[in-house]
Amino acid sequence: MEYPATGLHHVTACAGAAQPDIDFFTQVVGQRMIKQTILFDGRYAHYHLYYSNAKAEPGSVMTTFPYSRVKGRKGSGQIQATIYTVPAGSLSFWLDHLKRHKIENKGIQERFGQKFIRFMHPSGLEFEVLEDSSDKRVGWHTPEVSKDVSVRGFFGTVLSVRETSETERFFVDALGFRKTGSEGAYTRLEVASGGATKTIILHHEPEKPQGSWIFGEGTPHHVALNVPDDDALAHQKGIYDELGYTDCSEIKDRNYFHSIYCRCPGGILVECAATADGGFARDEPFDRLGSSLLLPPWFESRRAEIVAMLEPIRVPEYNGPVAVGTAAPGVGPSRRDATFVGGDK
Repeated sequence: MEYPATGLHHVTACAGAAQPDIDFFTQVVGQRMIKQTILFDGRYAHYHLYYSNAKAEPGSVMTTFPYSRVKGRKGSGQIQATIYTVPAGSLSFWLDHLKRHKIENKGIQERFGQKFIRFMHPSGLEFEVLEDSSDKRVGWHTPEVSKDVSVRGFFGTVLSVRETSETERFFVDALGFRKTGSEGAYTRLEVASGGATKTIILHHEPEKPQGSWIFGEGTPHHVALNVPDDDALAHQKGIYDELGYTDCSEIKDRNYFHSIYCRCPGGILVECAATADGGFARDEPFDRLGSSLLLPPWFESRRAEIVAMLEPIRVPEYNGPVAVGTAAPGVGPSRRDATFVGGDK
């Protein structure tokens, strides 16, 4: 059977307030903010913020819904941690960097022969930086995170499951992954060539209570896998139907990509996403990504109403590997602040 998934596309989680989320991903993780838009679902407007590596590539894009309206409950059946790759030998920098920002972390650990540090988002979300010398993608850099230590993009995700076999079967039979390792409570699954962007790790936690599946502050929402186009989405939906995984959505237009969603047997929501023509630069120049609030065409008529629901935010003015240029005129509630770099506000 041919499977369309080639690796990760993006990961989405629910944060708390928007400004601490922006500060965390742009100053601590050192990613590029590439998009300000809104959550397309629900009665109330919430930001949908996107962060990435220098080239805004699928497999590097972290997205968040700052969603302080409701608190989520962490547990099994969720993404436990999202893993970024960093260059070999850079973990000592990351320990010092996290300490400077007073970010809770668990020190240097090892899993499947690779060293990593797990650390915490202000809302309790968990992330890792993992040394991977084979990942040659171009990281974004900031005044605090230089190019030689910057995150390249995702390695994969750690998924917490109370029972492993059915979740493993889902990724193998329905998405084309293969089991490539076991280590204690961990099972490694890889797709295509494996490695960076192509790895899912199952963490068997049989006693851990079920986490919430709602939009809720402090909880991951879904992991998205990259597929080539809309035909591939339809093909993947056909595989789900053929195997009896009938909890799959219709194709949804997310403006920058088109998606289907299916909740796997262990509870984790898995999206398959096909980047739309133009990708993240379809509605603003590539060198000004993330500079202002952008709405899909079907929401433009409600801009004033939407803006009134959103908290004002400051977004960083970078001096990274791709020039951002001057600030775009303000068309939303955000503003660019030239002094908001490297922790200065």
